[in-house]
Amino acid sequence: MMRRSVIAGRWACLVLAAGLLAGCTTEPGGGGRGAPASQSVEAARPPSLAVVPSSGAADVAPGEAVSVKVADGKLTEVTLRNPEGEPVPGALSADGSSWEFADGLGYGKQYTLTAVAVGADGKQVTSTSTFTTVAKPRKTISVSLNMQDGETVGVGMPLIFTFNSKVADRAAAERALKVVTEPVTEGAFRWMSDSQLIWRPKDYWLPGTKISVNAAIYGKPLGGGGYGLEDRAAKITVGDRVEVLADGGSHQAKVLVNGAEVRSLPISMGKPGNTTPVGTYTVMSEHVGYTMDSGTYGVPADTPGGYRTFVQYAVRLSNSGIFYHSAPWSVGSQGRRNVSHGCINLSTANAKWLMDLSKKGDLFTVANSGGQPLEPTDGWSVWQLPWTAWTTPTTS
Repeated sequence: MMRRSVIAGRWACLVLAAGLLAGCTTEPGGGGRGAPASQSVEAARPPSLAVVPSSGAADVAPGEAVSVKVADGKLTEVTLRNPEGEPVPGALSADGSSWEFADGLGYGKQYTLTAVAVGADGKQVTSTSTFTTVAKPRKTISVSLNMQDGETVGVGMPLIFTFNSKVADRAAAERALKVVTEPVTEGAFRWMSDSQLIWRPKDYWLPGTKISVNAAIYGKPLGGGGYGLEDRAAKITVGDRVEVLADGGSHQAKVLVNGAEVRSLPISMGKPGNTTPVGTYTVMSEHVGYTMDSGTYGVPADTPGGYRTFVQYAVRLSNSGIFYHSAPWSVGSQGRRNVSHGCINLSTANAKWLMDLSKKGDLFTVANSGGQPLEPTDGWSVWQLPWTAWTTPTTS
């Protein structure tokens, strides 16, 4: 019994000591209010506003974003007014931490941006910025896309941005162009010339991929004194994987849909002296009623080797004049020998069938034709470049 009493007494002393120790460490300022006091100081910190452009800024590019961000508070009101005093709408984030206007302002105009934020202590802070945009430029640059909104394309489809003049600031142009895919797809830009930029995936697109393209160039400086003229945008979907494997040795073209062969078509390719380039082409455009003209690649129709011939169905595969098309005059040679000027000849019925099946961005591979390799810059032949070469920076 005595031993238990001693032990209990020792525990009581320990508890008392712990209490005294706790009392010494929690009441240096009296009453244990040290930690709550520091927390209240922290909570009373006023909100801090970051406004872009800053007040007094001049020559602001109309296409650059106008934004407000707040720290230690929440935005309650943001108003951007044009020279007439009318409000210009913007977007406030759901949590009230930021506001942004990115639709583009006018040239040579003064705007006033007023932002109000409330801190944790309930006090308001207001910031006002008045700035002026750059005067209307002497040079504007437009951009065109190789796709139409709502279009269904093939798995080889490159996304091509063609500017109407040289782009001096390539980095600025790339920042203005957005490619969003679902599912996320690895890809990269490559400049094919001073006025053409192409984005392609590392590998062929997956069927069903949704692609959103936004060329938001309006009012953005693109170098050399040029500014973007207007935005362009499109949303497209990748369809079935359709590819044609055309063999100049067997004179047959195998047609595959999602990896399965659905048909083999007799063909005739380029004859000696006009051999069809070897490689993987990408379907560029389809035509019902088209005049094949050798003059488009430098051979006038009234000179030896020249021609000007109407065909019912034609599908462009290159800029240099390679098509697959209906050629009723060579049906006897199709499946037997190569007699064309470089195009892939099919019967009228087979050309129509294939054109009805195919679409922009589908793949067309030529082998065993005796021709030189297809140039990656000839049409949409981006798959002629391996990924390592595609991602190697180009020089101006």
